[in-house]
Amino acid sequence: MSQETKKSKKKDAKKEKITQVQNNVKEVVDTNANKNDKPKFGPSISFPYQRVWSRCILIVGVLFIVWYNSKQGKEIQLAKQKDILVSRTQNVECSEEYKNELSKFPGCLPEKCGRVVTDKLVTSTESDILLRLAINGMSLGSSDGGVTILDLHSGALSKGSKFINIYELEGKDKIFNAADFAIYKVVKTKIQHAIAHNFGVDVDKIYLTKPTFFSQMSNVPAKTIHDEYWHPHIDKETYEYFHYTSLLYLNDFDRDFEGGKFMFINKNNVNSTIEPRKGRVLMFTSGSENLHAVEKIRSGTRYALTISFTCNMNKAISDPSYRNILK
Repeated sequence: MSQETKKSKKKDAKKEKITQVQNNVKEVVDTNANKNDKPKFGPSISFPYQRVWSRCILIVGVLFIVWYNSKQGKEIQLAKQKDILVSRTQNVECSEEYKNELSKFPGCLPEKCGRVVTDKLVTSTESDILLRLAINGMSLGSSDGGVTILDLHSGALSKGSKFINIYELEGKDKIFNAADFAIYKVVKTKIQHAIAHNFGVDVDKIYLTKPTFFSQMSNVPAKTIHDEYWHPHIDKETYEYFHYTSLLYLNDFDRDFEGGKFMFINKNNVNSTIEPRKGRVLMFTSGSENLHAVEKIRSGTRYALTISFTCNMNKAISDPSYRNILK
């Protein structure tokens, strides 16, 4: 047999082998395809109006989600703890009773009602001094409930379920000093000018008013109604002569305490929240346009300073004096 004939037979055998492999592959693919065509768990179930029922179920599900979200409400984060804000404003429509009252005091009606948050008004050093002042002062008392109050103007300090006068206690002169009160006055003046600037009022027409106080909040169960800080309220209804309210936060949300966010409760069921940050100042008009509440503290201790202003000159108070301690 010639070599050419051998080569020819080898080629034919190779082709036949390739053809056989291709046929085997095709047979396997066809078999798998037929298997995949069959439902994995048997024939699919069908019933009359299947599409109609499917659509009805989908619509009901969507409506439930919409209803649930409307019940839960939504939240706008006006200021997060990690934000460092030069100034952030949220305008709201002034309530009629607020406008009517302030129209009696020339130069005191705001151009717009609303809320303003800034982290650039009070320095870290000033915040630290005021925090130390608050902690030192409150060490002479302490509420049985979750809220301790210290008012430097009147000397009122929470102790147990009552108030005592801190200026009548021994050792008060070792806790406070003249520099503390000077810083307090500087911070108050800064906030007063910031309110005037942001709301477009005459700074000489708004006056410091009472109560102006430090607050310490914890998760200790409330003992009296005064400890229940979490109820929604309007400052103007709680304190008749409040027209502009400010809060200076002295420590940090989610670091020094959990919970304790400040919440404006808006008419459209969307809350505007502020997370406290050391040195952060929140300013707002005190009328019913600014219904608000504080979230319950879950752990830690939250410190803040409330400073409020009135347009009524007859309800003004003077700055606290270190001389009261020396009496």
